[in-house]
Amino acid sequence: MKKATIVIRILVGLGMVFFGLTKFVPSLMMDLGEMPEAMNTFNAGMAASGYLLYLVGAVELLAGISLLINKFVPLMLIILLPVMLNAFLVHVFIDPANVGGAAVFLFLNIYLMFQYKDAYKGLLKA
Repeated sequence: MKKATIVIRILVGLGMVFFGLTKFVPSLMMDLGEMPEAMNTFNAGMAASGYLLYLVGAVELLAGISLLINKFVPLMLIILLPVMLNAFLVHVFIDPANVGGAAVFLFLNIYLMFQYKDAYKGLLKA
């Protein structure tokens, strides 16, 4: 496997571990400054559900660890895709000033999925 793919897999894994942990330990998150009111409402809604924030955090944490130890990578990339797509779209529509990070992670996830495309051949058979 190409060195670039390994480096990107590890970077995405580290990012997912970090962002997953921030759902359980909010003090880890750096202060991004003032967020739009709609973003505060969105985050409050996720927290008010009682489970959604922790579910997303658990998915990010599990997938991040899996990417770091190179186990079940194609599966974890599929599982992460809707999480990353949602993060990207939330920022596009609610907080466009901070869309960059979500866009990078979404792009890297899609890049990795293409690198592991042989693993998906069975899923894509008609």
